[in-house]
Amino acid sequence: MNKRNKIIVFTAIGLLILGMIFLPQIKSLVGWSNEKSPGAPGRTGVGGRQKLSVTGSVLVPQTLKSDLYIARGILLPDEEVNLTFETSGKITEIHFNEGSMVQKGQLLAKVNDAPLQAELKKLKTQLPLAEDRVYRQKTLLEKDAISQETYQSVSTDLEKLKADIELIQSRIDQTELRAPFSGLIGLRQVSVGAYASPTVEVSKLTKISPLKLEFSMNENQVSIIRPGTDISFTVANDLSTYSAEVYAVESQLDPKTLTLKARARYANTDGKLKPGLSGNIEALLNEIPNAIVIPSISSITEMGRDIAYVYKNGVAKEVEIIKGQRTASHVQILSGLSAGDTLLTTGVMQLRNGMSVDIANFVPNAIEK
Repeated sequence: MNKRNKIIVFTAIGLLILGMIFLPQIKSLVGWSNEKSPGAPGRTGVGGRQKLSVTGSVLVPQTLKSDLYIARGILLPDEEVNLTFETSGKITEIHFNEGSMVQKGQLLAKVNDAPLQAELKKLKTQLPLAEDRVYRQKTLLEKDAISQETYQSVSTDLEKLKADIELIQSRIDQTELRAPFSGLIGLRQVSVGAYASPTVEVSKLTKISPLKLEFSMNENQVSIIRPGTDISFTVANDLSTYSAEVYAVESQLDPKTLTLKARARYANTDGKLKPGLSGNIEALLNEIPNAIVIPSISSITEMGRDIAYVYKNGVAKEVEIIKGQRTASHVQILSGLSAGDTLLTTGVMQLRNGMSVDIANFVPNAIEK
């Protein structure tokens, strides 16, 4: 044996000895890496196959509330008006407290009507004399002592006097500011002694019971939201849910935004909600009882078909499914899954038909409320 061959033989023997020395440590290292750990996807099963750790959910029938239309709207008063006088003059009386409820027809303020009252008094003093004249002329006419023309003249004078009285009375009425409807009156913008005119706002009157909820819907929802549709809504910083009913829909879409406005009515009998608040609106358009529902992420589309995985005897079994109604996070299953099946809800992209799996956790099969 030459020198070169001796070197090769001794080197091989040395490597063999080193391998035998470090083999237990290598096996230990490999075994540790195959064990399930917080960062590892699974563990080794029978026969050395990789076992994926997943989450399961036992399917139970439940009610699926689908086509939940969500929009944002604003609360509007049922009626609202800026209160102004119909005539001009100095304000002499104010009869309301700011922020209080007033009733329809209630006197709120008044401007000076002294000249008109004097004119009215003058005309009313002439009224008995004019009526007496007509009475006497009628008596004479019945005796053919005067002509019909003479009687008509005094009758016309009486009617003109009455018309003048009505005109002055209407002008006096214009000096009074009365509530056109019952509602909540706002802050006072004038004081006694100020000069009022039809352009001067005295206050604002708002009818807050009921309230209108105005919102917009897109062209796909036009055929869904109709008068009579029940909706619910919430407002900021309020845990309560309120119910309203759509009572009117705009006649045509806005050509710029392709949206259609609609209004719902909320009773607001306690006056708790105020106009101007924004509301998050939900309209339940379809409710399916006893439906099999799964999370949308639990199904995948593969080669033109929808599939999901269920747990069967320690392995993942692929099932083809047919989907029905959808919500934002769930989907109805028309066929392929049944109540009692254990659906695999995590790791679906890694699963393969027949793969060994380990259910590390069970989660309820429930739709989020």
